[in-house]
This record gives sequence, structure tokens and C-alpha cells, in this order.
Amino acid sequence: MASDHTTTSSSADSPSSPTANMSLENYHFPTSRLQTGHIEPGKTPLVLVACGSFSPITFLHLRMFSLAHDYVKSNTNFTVIGTYLSPVGDAYKKVGLAPAHHRLRMAELALQTRTQTTDYLMVDPWEAMHSEYMPTAKVLDHFEHEVNNVLGGVENSDGEKQPVCVALLAGADLIQTMSTPGVWSQDDLAHILGKYGAFVIERAGTDMQEAMGTLKEWEDNIYSIPQVVPNEVSSTKIRLLSKRRMNIDYLVPTAVVDYIKEHGLYQDEDGNATANLKDKA
Repeated sequence: MASDHTTTSSSADSPSSPTANMSLENYHFPTSRLQTGHIEPGKTPLVLVACGSFSPITFLHLRMFSLAHDYVKSNTNFTVIGTYLSPVGDAYKKVGLAPAHHRLRMAELALQTRTQTTDYLMVDPWEAMHSEYMPTAKVLDHFEHEVNNVLGGVENSDGEKQPVCVALLAGADLIQTMSTPGVWSQDDLAHILGKYGAFVIERAGTDMQEAMGTLKEWEDNIYSIPQVVPNEVSSTKIRLLSKRRMNIDYLVPTAVVDYIKEHGLYQDEDGNATANLKDKA
């Protein structure tokens, strides 16, 4: 990270907080950190969206955006103008999933550690606000609508409006599930990878060629980003450490550590936690 400086926490009831009014009637698409008006002619503006549980958000989640920024700048004709975290709603029903308002607030707190990467990064509460499960394809459609239909695209350095490319940002484990028969519908895969594309962070121990599996027809829309410094931090490990009352400092942002302690999150007793942690290490 470029900086360890953490700004003073804002109130959870602040109007700018995604947790302030957890209601679709009060929803406003976040645009405060979109970098507009600086796009070079010939470059394609890009918005990256990371969908996930973020229970809790970790430094690896934030690091994904740093890796993506560097990769896009050096290896593509895109230019990143904005990045988003889109936490899943409560209907996802995943083991270890804290309530949506807690996960949104922790994500918001994590972004208060200002770096070059978080200057582009926002939390969009739209997906988490739904009482029903929202497929990733629909979430990307939401971003496409907000950025290109509602905002009308973005201005380049010549003052001309141009459409924005929306793409999924994910870890190699997600791509691996996409190539596993029966996990994703073919229609959703075609929509996500064919229409939008994906930027995938490689992980140690994951063979990207193998992970791609049956996704070859969309390989031109899938960008593989090497993880220069291996980082195996995961939300699962953080939850297990928390259950065992073990230290999670330097694995998640300090404000998130404090929030977990304050609200007693991930404290359910689990006699197998230590053994599970060793299995996943």
C-alpha cells in the first residue's frame, strides 16, 4: 500500500455512508471518485467491479485493485477511471456471512486508508440492499446502466463523451468455479465474459490454464494478472482467527479490526477453528 495513514472515522449515519439509509428508495450510485475528463484520445475508459462477500474485507481485496491498475496501465489500451466493491446481499446465505450493513460499513472504513488505488475505489451498496440474491450478470448490468445510460459515459481530454467498458475483477478461484460444470449457467457466463470480460488475479497454487477450463471461447476477454508478491490472506482465515480470539492486525485495515471487535463479529465458538485454519493455510 502507498500509505498507512488512516483518516478519522466518519459516522455510520453520515449521508455519504453506504450504510446510512439501507433502502433502495434512498439509493444513489456513488460517483465521487470517478476520474473523468483525463482520458487520452484512443484510450478506452474502464470501470472494474469486484463482487463478493467481503466478510470481512482484507488487505488482499484492496491489493487486487492495485495489481489491476498496474496491469491495465502497462498491458492494455484501457485506462481505469473507477473501481467498485459490490458486497453480496444477505440472501447469499454463505457460511460466515455477516449482515450486509456490517459488511458495507467495514468496506467503507477500509477505504478511509487513502492510497493512489483507493482514490478510485468506491463501495456500491445496490447489490447488498436487495432482499433477493442478485446474480453477478445482473450486478454488471446495473453498473453498465448507471455509468453509460444514466451518466452518459465520460468525457475524454477533448471534451467528448465516450462509453465506458465495465469488467469484473476477480481472483483465480472464481474463474475456476466458472469452468466447473453446473456451478454457473452458460447464459450467465456468456453474458459476464462475453459482454463484459474479466480481469483475474492469479493465486499461488492455481494453474490459470487449468482454471480457464471450459472458458476458452471467451479467453480474449479474460486478462490474467500475476500476483507479484504472493498474498494468501482470505476472509475465511480472518473469521477463523477471530473465532479463536487470535490477532488479525496487519491482515485487515485497523479500522476494520476495531469494528469487528466493537460489534463482536465472527466470535461464534467453533471447536474446529484451529484445525480448519491449518487445513486452509
